[in-house]
Amino acid sequence: MDTDALRSFIAFVDTGSFTRAAKQTFRTQSAISMQMKRLEEETGHALFVKEGRNLGLTEQGQQLVSYARRLVSLHDEALGHFSAHLQHPPLTIGCPDDYAESVLPSIIELIRDALPTQSLRIVCDCSTQLRLMLDQGKVDLAILTRAPDAEEGYLLKHDSGVWVKGAEALLEDKENKQKTEKVEDANPLSLVLYEPDCKFHSAAIDGLEKQGRDYQIMCSSSSATAIKSLLRKGQGISAMALSSVSYGLDIIKESRLPALPSVDIVLAVAPIPHPSFGSHLAARLSQRFVAEKH
Repeated sequence: MDTDALRSFIAFVDTGSFTRAAKQTFRTQSAISMQMKRLEEETGHALFVKEGRNLGLTEQGQQLVSYARRLVSLHDEALGHFSAHLQHPPLTIGCPDDYAESVLPSIIELIRDALPTQSLRIVCDCSTQLRLMLDQGKVDLAILTRAPDAEEGYLLKHDSGVWVKGAEALLEDKENKQKTEKVEDANPLSLVLYEPDCKFHSAAIDGLEKQGRDYQIMCSSSSATAIKSLLRKGQGISAMALSSVSYGLDIIKESRLPALPSVDIVLAVAPIPHPSFGSHLAARLSQRFVAEKH
């Protein structure tokens, strides 16, 4: 089977979109369609089925996913072995700012163990922008948040959303005589959230709207440092992944706030991989990360 066609097939499975698969592999959608047709001819089976307006995988298509990942992984591993002595450009890693403290250092440590002489470059942005950068070949791999039912990337950890506030949530009044109300009891609620494309931003707003609870978005930002600094000053509450909660923040155990969704944190690799970092290495790092965190 053609390795490039298998890469395109995997890109479709991971993104759920032939448009993104075409962007990631730097091909036209018609070229991708021709590749998929050849795969169907080689396997002798239909690989895709209409699901409403979208395309899904047939049973045979689902079976091919496993083989495709293994074949591409073995191909990348072989190339990596024979090019190990060569000088490669920096490995560009994308990471959302909120995972820069909790996930990124461990990933860097694992990469350094596997590729001790490889230079690295780190780009921080939200998952939405990092996906675009993967599509455009601007990053080689990225730490992303995905929905738990998606196939994208290699799993690092299951996580859940939590409401948080500054550890010093009770602020003294100007005369320093009495405490004010808790920030989570304020009316309206003051929210300090990540940008609107963050899953927890939309879930928080949607949940509060359904409760009919008054709120105001005091600030939204892509910077975890800015958000956490404002929370520590008692400027409001926020919604974020449990793994992003750090020093100076408390989880709000308060049933009146709406529930937040669960998410998966994954490591996604560009379909056209960096010479020293293919899907085989991503799979190995994923396994080691999960093993070390349990």
